[in-house]
Amino acid sequence: MADTPAAAGENGSETRPLLGIACKVTSVFVFVLMSTLLKSAEGIPAGELVFFRSFFAIFPVVIYLAYTHQLQGVMVTSDIFGHVWRGLVGVMSMLSGFYALTLLPLPESIAINYASPLMIVVLSAIFLKEQVRIYRWSAVLVGFAGVLIIVWPRLSMFSSGNMSQAEGIGAIFALIGALSSAVAMMLVRKLVKHERTATIVIYFSLTSTVIALFTWPFGWVVPQWWQLALLVGAGFAGGIAQIFLTECYRHAEMSTIAPFEYTSMLLGLGIGYVVFGDVPTVQMLIGSSIVIGAGIFIIFREHKLSGRKFRRS
Repeated sequence: MADTPAAAGENGSETRPLLGIACKVTSVFVFVLMSTLLKSAEGIPAGELVFFRSFFAIFPVVIYLAYTHQLQGVMVTSDIFGHVWRGLVGVMSMLSGFYALTLLPLPESIAINYASPLMIVVLSAIFLKEQVRIYRWSAVLVGFAGVLIIVWPRLSMFSSGNMSQAEGIGAIFALIGALSSAVAMMLVRKLVKHERTATIVIYFSLTSTVIALFTWPFGWVVPQWWQLALLVGAGFAGGIAQIFLTECYRHAEMSTIAPFEYTSMLLGLGIGYVVFGDVPTVQMLIGSSIVIGAGIFIIFREHKLSGRKFRRS
């Protein structure tokens, strides 16, 4: 749901790892808060959730860009179709993820989304022709095994005729959301080669808002006042989280702060239990631990390889 931010040290920023980590953890917390608000707004269709999350995220993002003097020329782009495609895939990711969120416990939805970085490695090798060595392929396979451990009890409900087939559907849509998110990040990788980060962020908010409007004929509802408050709050939370995510990469290297993405699991477990009464299953805890371990291995492997390339250049 978040765009790839600027690299650390960009625009002459001073490297301050602790500040970068603090911003990253804050962004993770606010993103989990956003998911909590969306899940709490029961009865709202996924397309309507996407609209509110996208539209009201624009306001804090525009204020931030104005404050940091990045607003001038933010709409200037040489690749409007690239932004539209990124918006379409991003909306698909949010639609699938938000729909899964309405059917699954919060921590489980978060855990399945951890498959996205693993899918990025596979897609990078296939479509970007990036070299992926045996160590990362091994980590990807182990990570996917962890994802299978998480989703298998849900998928097996289809054959067993168990009560909650909706959770099986939720697991499938969570996987679709993770795959769509990986594709979206691939598109962002192409955009950052010739587009400003601010331009990518603002175009994504605008295009996803417009695209989400096309889901209106499929059953939008008029929110009650408490649902409206939750939806607006979720939109602002999404925008604020995006700001902290952008800022964290200004103060620390990606390899330093990327592992802190997994603090969302701890937050999801706590909030899921306190707010929704979700008790994590043993399979979910084991599977998510495997996926997190594989993800962290890939992160440090990427950092080690990039260090070698830098020394050779």
